[in-house]
Amino acid sequence: MRRGTRDPGLVGTHQEHASELAAALRSAIAGEVDFSATARALTTMDASNYRRVPAGTVAPRDAADVAAALEVCRAHGTPVVARGGGTSIGGQATGTGVVLDLTRHMGGIVSLDPEERTAVVGPGLVPDRLRAAARPYGLTFGPDPSTHSRCTLGGMIGNNACGAHSVAWGTTADNVRSLDVVTYRGAELTLGREGRGAPPGLRELVGRNLALLRTGYPEGLPRRISGYALDALLPERGVDVVRSFCGSEGTLGVITEATVRLVPLPAEPVLVVLGYADEGAAADAAPGLLPYGPLTVEGMAADLVPDAVGLPRGGAWLFVEVDGPDAARRLVRAADALDAAVVRDPAGQRALWRIREDAAGTATRALDGGEAWPGWEDCAVPPARLGAYLREFRALLADFGLRGIPYGHFGDGCVHVRIDFDLWTEQGVRHFRRFSEAVADLVVAHGGSLSGEHGDGRARAELLPRMYGEELVGLFGQVKDVWDPDGGLNPGMLVRPGRLDEGLRFGGLSGTDLPLVEVGRAAARCVGVAKCRVEGPSSGPGVMCPSYRATGEERHSTRGRARLLHEMAIGEVITDGWRSEEVREALDLCLSCKGCRSDCPVGVDMAAYKAEFLDRHYAGPLGLLRRPRSHWTMGWLPHWLDVFGRGLNAAMRLPFAARLAGVTPERALPRVAEASFTSWFAERASDRPPALTLWPDTFTDHLSPEVGRAAVRVLEDAGLGVALPEGRVCCGLTYVSTGQLGAARRVMRRTLDVLVPSGRGAGRVPGVPDLPGDGLPVVVLEPSCAATLRTDLPELLPDDPRAARLAASVRTFAEALEELAPDWAPPRLDRPVTGQTHCHQHAVLGDAADRRLRARAGLTGDLAGGCCGLAGNFGFEPGHYEVSVACAGDQLLPALRDAPPDAAVLADGFSCRTQIADLTDGRGRHVAELLAEGLEEEAR
Repeated sequence: MRRGTRDPGLVGTHQEHASELAAALRSAIAGEVDFSATARALTTMDASNYRRVPAGTVAPRDAADVAAALEVCRAHGTPVVARGGGTSIGGQATGTGVVLDLTRHMGGIVSLDPEERTAVVGPGLVPDRLRAAARPYGLTFGPDPSTHSRCTLGGMIGNNACGAHSVAWGTTADNVRSLDVVTYRGAELTLGREGRGAPPGLRELVGRNLALLRTGYPEGLPRRISGYALDALLPERGVDVVRSFCGSEGTLGVITEATVRLVPLPAEPVLVVLGYADEGAAADAAPGLLPYGPLTVEGMAADLVPDAVGLPRGGAWLFVEVDGPDAARRLVRAADALDAAVVRDPAGQRALWRIREDAAGTATRALDGGEAWPGWEDCAVPPARLGAYLREFRALLADFGLRGIPYGHFGDGCVHVRIDFDLWTEQGVRHFRRFSEAVADLVVAHGGSLSGEHGDGRARAELLPRMYGEELVGLFGQVKDVWDPDGGLNPGMLVRPGRLDEGLRFGGLSGTDLPLVEVGRAAARCVGVAKCRVEGPSSGPGVMCPSYRATGEERHSTRGRARLLHEMAIGEVITDGWRSEEVREALDLCLSCKGCRSDCPVGVDMAAYKAEFLDRHYAGPLGLLRRPRSHWTMGWLPHWLDVFGRGLNAAMRLPFAARLAGVTPERALPRVAEASFTSWFAERASDRPPALTLWPDTFTDHLSPEVGRAAVRVLEDAGLGVALPEGRVCCGLTYVSTGQLGAARRVMRRTLDVLVPSGRGAGRVPGVPDLPGDGLPVVVLEPSCAATLRTDLPELLPDDPRAARLAASVRTFAEALEELAPDWAPPRLDRPVTGQTHCHQHAVLGDAADRRLRARAGLTGDLAGGCCGLAGNFGFEPGHYEVSVACAGDQLLPALRDAPPDAAVLADGFSCRTQIADLTDGRGRHVAELLAEGLEEEAR
């Protein structure tokens, strides 16, 4: 559809129908009904290649709401799809009618019985929450797909998800005891064994097809997820209705409550990493390890982890978890591997497992930066056939000119792979279809299942006759009709599916507005694995996504914003293009922390997309007038400080100053220093030849010159002469963060002109002028400015070779000391520290050198992750204060509260120090200040 046209599903009488439907739903349920463009855009996609536009969303509060919503939808002839975390890879979490969001109100733990080892849960519960509740009793929930921190139990049941521990604890179906479900016609059923809960006619249908059910399913296949599990209804298998329902992808009923099994936690989990010559050798070895009782047998090859840091020798590896060191020793002796590593340390295990859990996203980017997609994501073959299958699969990829990186659950014969399909062109889509048909035949030839974990969805359901034959697939349709005679639940999934090459989400990302198309294609990199949707406070060094953790709303997650940008580019649901208020509102709470640039498995860079959107949203004379005042005050802060200096202190004491400046009255604006850092530096004498150029960023120069003075003290003690640029420079950060990219480029070019005056001559690289001091490193004390120079500068000025040269010369304070003064011994401070690694440092710069510097200085303790929440102009803007404080409360404030009384508070970023001063009685300091104080102590 052309951008700017209206959704054909909501034109004329259809629009009136949607309005009537929404009104009827609001009258019938206590939960939320949202038919807005934002709600619809956020649910057009899951983690698959597919897209379906819904009429609206409903967030039911309880089972009664679910039943009432289904009744209304059936009366209006509207289909319904139940949705959890939206991480399904086959397209089954998208729908054209009403999407039931079961995460908002139906994600609780009803009860947990440690004696019976069961729990009763809502369908929207995230499995990690269940695990956390069960852990004090020495129990856990066994299935653990890589999205266990954000997927839901209902989705896991719908897809019969598995995870790394399935060799020990089975699939989700193996861990469900009973289910409460509501059918499209409103029947409320409790499913169990011995035919319990079977809808009328189901047992009779099974009785007429016993021979087909006994012979139609492949044997010896622990990961048979495709199709309906109708063989569970055989008499010899206990007429297990609940097991037959698992994996039905929301096509038979809507789950309102589940009773699940809990299993004992291993007493002493040990991770054994086994190295093999290649992927085939690892796959061949995996079945031989099963008799030793492993908890996991995961496989991956060197093309997924080319650096192989921390892994034993080899070209492929098996990650095998066992219970106890004795079991680990037995396993290593039996493994016949090239090399092995036994990891007992929990932190070391987590680091290695993180490689595996991020693989779903990591594999989405080819080594050369190209894109790879789901589409043949999780087939499974009998474990004994896995090695042979993988060799033929690799050959098939080569025959089609495709590349993919297989990895996965080798102990169960299940393989994940993202493939570099061309899904943008008609020819590429035809190629995708031919490959899918060929690989389906290969899987079936090895006695396998088209899906081994994530369900069939749109991606594989069309191919089910190749696996099961037409007769059994026809029986699937009859079973669907028994449960759902109106066909209202998730139509087109599993039964009577659409073509696998139709409804792809890449269609429509074209047009004459090239910047809009480019943003849409960039946003399409988000494959929906939803690592940005982790609930509650995170742990560890990660940052993404602070606004989602503060609000819990999908539109404030990285994925949600990417979906809105995607829909903005297509123009079907969001029709206003760059003027879209839906997109502006979603991006308003983006802190531009850059966390997604590093933490998102596919490197979605929402800070860059936000800057581009704001720049175009406010383009033109009328747009300039509509800009928030804070963009002119905070965005142009470097200019105002240069022009007015300390005079701003008096101006900000005037009545209504905050309102006039467009900043929130809940914040006290920082005071401008009496003397700037550059003026102090100009008055001092030094006969040292410069070894580096110290960048006088706006914050250090005007607002915290003590940091600059401390840095000079330390650098000179390390024997390093310091020079400053011969003129005013600015990285352009504040202009970028407020989406004033034209101004940012002008500021950046003026800065480059200061650093490289005209007529200086060529530098060491042909055609690239030298930087000041014959290419000296440029040391930047403010992490956000360093990150801007490293990334935004060359991205905004790609045709100016000086930009890339300056970006390459940037060093953090710790990097400069380590690189330029490797023999310098910092003062021994010997005290604990607390605080937070700057979000831009984590995302762009890295903090390895900082950690080494702290260790050498005797500063002990780890810094928290997350974002401080002030984030430059963000925390000063009206309407942001509560979210800003909530972001600080995620990790920063708890770290300060839990620190020893004598801990120094480290905060290298000016925003972080300001937030700490605003919200606590403490004072954050740059590491340079601590080191300078240590030097003064030593001198005394």
